[in-house]
Amino acid sequence: LRQFELSSDEWRIVRQLTTVLKVDATEFFSRDNAPNLATVIPAMDDIDETFTNFIQDKSLDPAIRAAVSIAKKTLNRYYDKTDHSEVYRIAMILHPRHKLSYFESAGWDKEWIDTANGICREEFE
Repeated sequence: LRQFELSSDEWRIVRQLTTVLKVDATEFFSRDNAPNLATVIPAMDDIDETFTNFIQDKSLDPAIRAAVSIAKKTLNRYYDKTDHSEVYRIAMILHPRHKLSYFESAGWDKEWIDTANGICREEFE
């Protein structure tokens, strides 16, 4: 069975991979007692930031960083879908903790914030 034994480099990659795989979306969604639509965007932002940090971490093996880069692209493909649903914007703006301040503090474009605000106002005025 020696032929199947992992080398020291392979063990190093396994340790790095376990660190990366600890990014668990359920942790982000279970912060509140009741996950809801208003938790989706902040959770995706947190995961995206974590992935960005892993990609930039030169101490990680290039294969790990490449895999995280692919995961980030997949995440962003789903994240983009939230732009096509007004429900996410409305949920964020109506949430007592978030309102428009979440988007402002996260540095979102003013045009996007104004659009989200307009959608919410049209719906509830």
